Amino acid sequence: AVRVGQWVLAVGNPFGLDRTVTLGVVSGIGRENINLSRYENFIQTDASINPGNSGGPLFNLRGEVIGINTAIINFAQGIGFAIPSNMTKQVIQQLIARGKVVRGWLGVGIQPLTPELAKKFGVTEGEGVLVNEVFEKDPAAEAGIKPGDIILTIDGSVVDSPNKLSRLIGALPPGAAPKIEVVRDFTRHILTVPLSERRDTAVVASLPQSRTEVKLGLDLQDLSAGLAEKFKLRETRGVLITKVDPGSLAHAEGLREGDLIKEVNRADVATVGEFTSAIAKVRRGDTVLLRVLRENRAFYVVLKSTD
Repeated sequence: AVRVGQWVLAVGNPFGLDRTVTLGVVSGIGRENINLSRYENFIQTDASINPGNSGGPLFNLRGEVIGINTAIINFAQGIGFAIPSNMTKQVIQQLIARGKVVRGWLGVGIQPLTPELAKKFGVTEGEGVLVNEVFEKDPAAEAGIKPGDIILTIDGSVVDSPNKLSRLIGALPPGAAPKIEVVRDFTRHILTVPLSERRDTAVVASLPQSRTEVKLGLDLQDLSAGLAEKFKLRETRGVLITKVDPGSLAHAEGLREGDLIKEVNRADVATVGEFTSAIAKVRRGDTVLLRVLRENRAFYVVLKSTD
């Protein structure tokens, strides 16, 4: 196993200097959110990595390849990244066998749990990831996963970030049936989910217009079939945000024109009237949990109500 602090050697061809070897230590493992790939699990090292090192091996002192040198952070000293060799091995095996890489597909939209969201859903911050969307006829939908579920583990492996979930599912082949532990309405469930093959789908953008005032710094309008067609929305019902007051809590939480509200505090809302009724049940100072669609992708946001 790779450990922080162990000695490593990076071999490569930096700036055309053939067979260059540099020495350093493992500075960190499991690095993600570097924005180089959808599936990130980098080894961080301070062994000198420069342009031309990419693709070269990162060795331990036993001469075993533990990673493939990949990237550095510009203008920083001693911060380089390598793809772990076990991740590389999976890709190589698939390329040899199939000529392409095939990854498992769950069919959910996910987001990290902020402290406010964690409190609303009855879990601790960093415990799992929040399902904000379940795609029709995809494996998650067929297995009974629902928006608002918190995914905790996949085959016993803890899921503590969206990147970790993508990586765990992506490492499984189509047809695999992992056991997925979720929290729903404060109760834990274990679901077996046969995965399909990942496919890329297009996302359609949208924009808004119109008028009707409600709380929380929002102007809203019912989404009609005509508006849905006009703004190229796949939905035909929901509450369309047509204006966000500058400086309001809705604005501070990133809501914007064209967002479509689908739920208030876990209850479906299809009209402004239903939205208003749901908001009327919220007491002063309580938080409001909204499920919102933006460009046909869903997310949750927590607002604190005001008069």
